[in-house]
Amino acid sequence: MDLQTRKILFVQEFLKLESEKAIFLLEKLLEKETKNDSEFSPMSLQEYQKRIDQSIDDSLNGRLTESNQLLSEIEKWS
Repeated sequence: MDLQTRKILFVQEFLKLESEKAIFLLEKLLEKETKNDSEFSPMSLQEYQKRIDQSIDDSLNGRLTESNQLLSEIEKWS
């Protein structure tokens, strides 16, 4: 199902809502999501290079998490 179809279905279901609480929660979620989108800005070349340097330094000094260890940690979250 494409994004446009999902949006239409969502709006149709939203219009059926009678719960003030549900509408309030959806408003807050939408507000949070649109606020987060506007907070992002492109990083400068200097910041990008700084992050690369930090990543290389982390790698050289063993400050890494193996993917299997990360997956094991994620399984414990639920």
